[in-house]
Parts: sequence; C-alpha cells; structure tokens
Amino acid sequence: MADVTNVGVFTSGGDAPGMNAAIRAVVRTAVARGIGVTGIIRGYTGLIAGDFMNLDVSSVSNIIQLGGTILKTSRSAAFREADGRAEAARKLADAGVDALIGIGGDGTFRGLLDLSNEHGVPVVGVPGTIDNDIVGTDDTIGFDTAVNTALESIDKIRDTADSHDRIFFIEVMGRYCGAIALEVGLAGGAEEIAVPEVVLDIDQTCSILAEGKKRGKTSFIVVVAEGAYEGGAIAFAAAVRERTGYDYRVSIVGHVQRGGSPTSFDRTLASRMGYAAVEATVSGASAQMVGIVCNETVLVPLADVCSHRKEIDLELLRVARLITG
Repeated sequence: MADVTNVGVFTSGGDAPGMNAAIRAVVRTAVARGIGVTGIIRGYTGLIAGDFMNLDVSSVSNIIQLGGTILKTSRSAAFREADGRAEAARKLADAGVDALIGIGGDGTFRGLLDLSNEHGVPVVGVPGTIDNDIVGTDDTIGFDTAVNTALESIDKIRDTADSHDRIFFIEVMGRYCGAIALEVGLAGGAEEIAVPEVVLDIDQTCSILAEGKKRGKTSFIVVVAEGAYEGGAIAFAAAVRERTGYDYRVSIVGHVQRGGSPTSFDRTLASRMGYAAVEATVSGASAQMVGIVCNETVLVPLADVCSHRKEIDLELLRVARLITG
C-alpha cells in the first residue's frame, strides 16, 4: 500500500463526454479513503502554472450528467519540454500532491509517462477520448456518446436523403482512427464507409453507388472519417462526382460529437475507471493505465499503451458492405 494523502486529478487533450463522471468517481473514492484531492485546471498548462483547487464531495455534486469537463482542458507546448515538466513536478511537490491521475488520450499518457520517468511522480491514466484509439481497453470514455450523437445526425439526414433522392457524404470525427465512422456507418446502414486505416478506392465507391442505382435505390449515405481522404468528405464527394456525375450533398457532423450529456454506458464506464484509478494509486501502482477488457478491470503499463496503436475491427467493415442493401 502506498502512503498517499493527496491525489491530483486533471483532464487533458480533447474533451470527451463522461470526463466529469470520471472526475466525480476519483474524488468520491479518494474522499472515502481519507485522501485529499487537488483538481488541476486546464490540464498540463494549469499544472505548470500551479492552477490548483481543492475538490471535495460537494465539488462534484450534480456533474455526472454533464458533458465537457469542469476542470477544463488544453494542450500544452511547454509541457513537451523538459523544463516545463520539471516545473510541473515542482508545483506538485509544493502543493503536497503525492500522486497524479490524468484523464485523456495518447498525448495525456505520454506526458504522464515522462513525468513518472523523469521525476518519479506516481501516475495513473484513465482513457478518455471519443476516438476509442487507446490499446489496453475495449472502450474509452466518450466513444459511445460520440457514436450515438453522430448516429442521430445520420438518421435525420437519411430522412432528407430519401425525400430528395440524393447521395449524402457525411463526415464524422476521426483524423487517424476510423472507429466512429465504422460504428455509425454500420449502425446507420451506410452504403459505404471510408476510414483512414484502409486505402480509399474511389472506383469501388463509384461501383457501389452505381450497383445500388441499378437495383432501384434512389438515396445513399456515405460515411467518411475526416482523415480518410485528403480534404475530407468535401473533396471525396467531388472526386466521386467527377467520375460519375452524380449529384450529392455533404454534411459535416463536427464538434457536436464531443459535447452533450454522456450516455449511460459512458457514465458507468467513467465511474468504474475513476474508482479503479484511485484504488490502483492507493495500492502503489504507477505508470499504469486503467482499462476494462471483457468487462474486467485491468492495469496496463503506460509504456505499452504509448508504443502501440489500437486497430479497428475491419470485420465490421466487411459486415457493413455485405449486408447493405
């Protein structure tokens, strides 16, 4: 058991629905263990600046249903430098913070690992990102909400596509990872799905649309991850039109995928992970990430998390193309 009297918690990188639920779980678990909690405002930027606040049970009341993060978030160029990390370690020591819990994605975890390796700060990571691109956990906090938000938009666009006999190219988030596009494309019955992990074959897309028209289809949905084609859905749609002459519309779902009230799944996931992060810290774990695999809580070395990229399930892409009518 580690001698932890005060734990710091922060959110970093892109916000994800459910981060507040994770903060709440961290605070309430720590307080139940007799441990103080220091909230760090604006991620690594606030860590270097010493922008801290005390958190107690009342501080996290009525936040489990809120999107965003009450601790704010940012990306810090200064923390990428050794001097910035040294200053952050000094600020933690001055504030009496014994261990640190960071909620975020790959960049957040790389920062935690550097802080641990260079200054011996005990750290635990909680995966919070809508991209679901973190190895060592089946799901990341915010992914389920982002998928359902995007799916709601696609369902509504399908209605107008049917009404006007049009092809809609719908862009969802995913610069490097196509997990959102894959999930919403399958669930939304998209005729085609474009993801960064698979080299895009425009001729194949054109063939899918042409075959559909031959069968009498009059409307189509093409889901495009933002990083699947240079220039995104707008450029992809224009390239298809150049080959086919088909009329189309483009809809970019955008940052609404980051916001909104988290789903029940994300609230539960975040609560479990926040609790597990404190328990891991108390047990003396460090440089670890909390994950949930096959509904079991696991600890994964941050070094492993940071050195591998999670692969999407391409079987879902094959299923989507097979069953689309």
